[in-house]
Amino acid sequence: MSASGAAPGGAAPGGVSAGGAAPGGVPGGAATGGVSTGGAVSGETAGGRGAGEFGPPRLIIPTPSGRPFTQADAVRYAAEPWLVFACGRYEGIDSRVAEEARTRMPVDEVSLGDFVLAGGEVAVLVMVEAIGRLLPGVLGNADSVADDSFAPGAMESLLEGPVYTKPPVWRERPVPDILLSGHHGAIARWRRDEALRRTARTRPELLARLDPEALDKHDRAVLREAGFPVDGEDMAD
Repeated sequence: MSASGAAPGGAAPGGVSAGGAAPGGVPGGAATGGVSTGGAVSGETAGGRGAGEFGPPRLIIPTPSGRPFTQADAVRYAAEPWLVFACGRYEGIDSRVAEEARTRMPVDEVSLGDFVLAGGEVAVLVMVEAIGRLLPGVLGNADSVADDSFAPGAMESLLEGPVYTKPPVWRERPVPDILLSGHHGAIARWRRDEALRRTARTRPELLARLDPEALDKHDRAVLREAGFPVDGEDMAD
């Protein structure tokens, strides 16, 4: 993975460089602020590798106008042979940069949420963290990601429940007894229940994505207790 920064005013270090016929600085259309421009975006200039080694990279451009970046995207990007990130500043990157890049490589414009940053560097760091931890050898226990919030599979539309570590009692607050029982099946059931409760409490819209057929009788009881519709009721309501 490599990151290319593009600065306003036509000075852009890295693979998305300023120059050519696209001027940098004050954006057109009577907008205020700076717009970053780009010269030729290629695998060689952006990542320092020839296209023949892995083929063209996937160019990822963080922008508030992009589609939301999700855990599913992190999983998909982690399987890519290589990625290039283009970091805009202020008003973003001149739209012609992405248009030109799409003639030679796949381009994704993604957003971290409904907010605006001064530049794309922090957004790229977030994505690199989310993607990098999924690569082989990064985590000590690769299986641990299966229980993360939004992890593909059973946790795809759920938030992870509360987590605990040693000591078993901290400031007179004990770890739940079930987690110290050594009963792996009961512990897995408790974690599932807590994930359902937390999601219903803080992100109920995520539960609308659950396949009702994937819910067992116990799941439905937990959700009903939490006030979420089950048993034939419309999960999207």
